Amino acid sequence: MRARYDGLAEWYDERFVVDAETHQPGILDLLGTGSGPCLDIGCGTGRNFETIRASGRIPVGIDYSTDQLQRARTRTDGPLVHGDAAALPFADTSFDTAISMWISTDVDDFNAVLLEAARVLRPGGVLVAYGVHPCFNGPHVLYEEDGRRTAYPTYRQSGWHHESPWWSAEGIRRRIGMRHVPLAEYLNAIITSGLTVERFEEPAGPDIPHALAFRARRPE
Repeated sequence: MRARYDGLAEWYDERFVVDAETHQPGILDLLGTGSGPCLDIGCGTGRNFETIRASGRIPVGIDYSTDQLQRARTRTDGPLVHGDAAALPFADTSFDTAISMWISTDVDDFNAVLLEAARVLRPGGVLVAYGVHPCFNGPHVLYEEDGRRTAYPTYRQSGWHHESPWWSAEGIRRRIGMRHVPLAEYLNAIITSGLTVERFEEPAGPDIPHALAFRARRPE
């Protein structure tokens, strides 16, 4: 099956990576310092490799889009793997650290992704996830010019949305759509994974949070 981001790598890189403002403030604080390989689940074009290296770790990228991986190769000489985040091609307890950045709205089953992340982490291993805030960012939200956001009753309509009347014609969502994961579904996916959450963050940025992040650990 063709990856949703195939054919968009050059456009995506120019819009969201090269000289772009950071979309994940505070991620290095959540990740903390460490060593060894860090699995970047849904690594895209490798925009987070520099942060992983800054933490003292070595990035190992995996993505379902071969186009994105070709771009990612320009940012690392380390391992890059073509694969599905919901069926990671790694043995149990392979990593001490993993990150999942902005993919909860791009995968068909975020619960399955977290279960896989937990599986490949060693006991005591850490997962940092960062992505769309389920309450204030999604197909149910209209961004007003004065900074306000209007939430519509479609908030409860989980699942894949191919279009929304207020999505920008130039944005990523008009190109691929998005999967909306309401807050309860998002939190329950974390609980089901068996990971123990150590910290939630609504990272710095607009007064109405755009993102939700967490740090969790596989129990010893």
